[in-house]
Amino acid sequence: MNTLNIAKFGGTSVADFAAMQNCARIVIDNTNTRIAVVSASAGVTNYLVELANDDLTEAQIDMLVKQIEKIELAILEQLDNAAETRIELQCLLSELSELAHNKADLASAEGKDALLSMGERMSSLLFTEVLKQLGCPAVNFDARRVIKTDSQFGQGTPDIEAIEQQAQLLMAPALAEQVLVTQGFVGSNSNNKTTTLGRGGSDYTAALLAEALNAQTCEIWTDVIGVYTTDPRITDKARPLPELSFDEAAEMATFGAKVLHPATMVPALRKNIRVFVGSSREPEKGGTWIAKDCGDEPYYRAITRRKDQVMVTVKTPSMLYAPGFLSQVFGIIAKHNISVDLVTTSEISVSMTIDNPPNSVRKKINQQTINDLRQICEVNVEEGYDLVTVVGNNMHSQAGVSSRIFNALQNHNLRMICYGANPHNMSFLVNENNSTQVVTELHQELFE
Repeated sequence: MNTLNIAKFGGTSVADFAAMQNCARIVIDNTNTRIAVVSASAGVTNYLVELANDDLTEAQIDMLVKQIEKIELAILEQLDNAAETRIELQCLLSELSELAHNKADLASAEGKDALLSMGERMSSLLFTEVLKQLGCPAVNFDARRVIKTDSQFGQGTPDIEAIEQQAQLLMAPALAEQVLVTQGFVGSNSNNKTTTLGRGGSDYTAALLAEALNAQTCEIWTDVIGVYTTDPRITDKARPLPELSFDEAAEMATFGAKVLHPATMVPALRKNIRVFVGSSREPEKGGTWIAKDCGDEPYYRAITRRKDQVMVTVKTPSMLYAPGFLSQVFGIIAKHNISVDLVTTSEISVSMTIDNPPNSVRKKINQQTINDLRQICEVNVEEGYDLVTVVGNNMHSQAGVSSRIFNALQNHNLRMICYGANPHNMSFLVNENNSTQVVTELHQELFE
């Protein structure tokens, strides 16, 4: 096969039978598409997360399982002569119910991953049948046979070498004869226990398979027409971008653009695989191509917002001219397995942001980590901020680029600014109540 394309379809793209038909036509219309990676149907993952993490009564568990069943069966009922698929789906629904009711297993991260994988396993079964009924030879392929990870359940780290070996052995020989439909987000460890790649990991799965099979392109089909200058829910003046560089896309994904999973760019960059982002509802409208180099690399490309930021400031007069203080601070942060994003320093203090920590991490920040840090310095934790980032190119090399941004924001209080470490972005914390206005005014100044 000279050219290979991997197509990934998100939750809204496989939400119901009509949506799945749209996706099936996208697959059929591109003869280079030989692998389709699917997310769980919209809504299913949220129900599964609730089942996995909440302390529920038996009746509540039954109700959530019924909600999932309703979504899956609504798709099944619109398929013709799908007796075999019905049997397979009922088996998966029974497995789901059993996992959901097994509270002892759900107390472990391993048990949670087994449950959370069920959404993708059901949607891939149904999507395979939709393809077949439209005349496309297709097979439902278990991603766990290829996407090998470590045993960090809930956030598995892919084993790149093992994935390539398995993909070439189990997938490559079948591609000429049929389309392989597989699950995003789902993998397995060396003991074949089910793992997951973390929320939003279906994009990552598609990129990993594209890398392992030396694909030329990887398509991410979602519910928006490509990547926009900013979130179109913030301002209706946002517009789709025809192209992005890998660097720009990585910055946007890292700093809050929800269209792409941040890890997606890593495998694509390693093998120089072009990535396309488009709408499965309106494929004819095109989308955004992401490549190593772009024809046009403007100073300002887009604005992102990442909500619910925590800022931690550590301060001590003894930091003045003292070697080793920063290493002590970050040693404590690392010991508690907390990831720091942005950092600014002065002579006697350091401020850092922690992205959107779940409750367990927030407790660590507020208790264990702070207690350890207070052994060496004063600590202040502030919440209620959003992180706004302007993404572009060579922003530090042209006079007037940064002043234009600051002029647009002269009526707003910027709590923390990070600029200069990277030519592709300028980031600042703003009060969460002002962030929509900040993004809107910045977009007006830079893009309208």
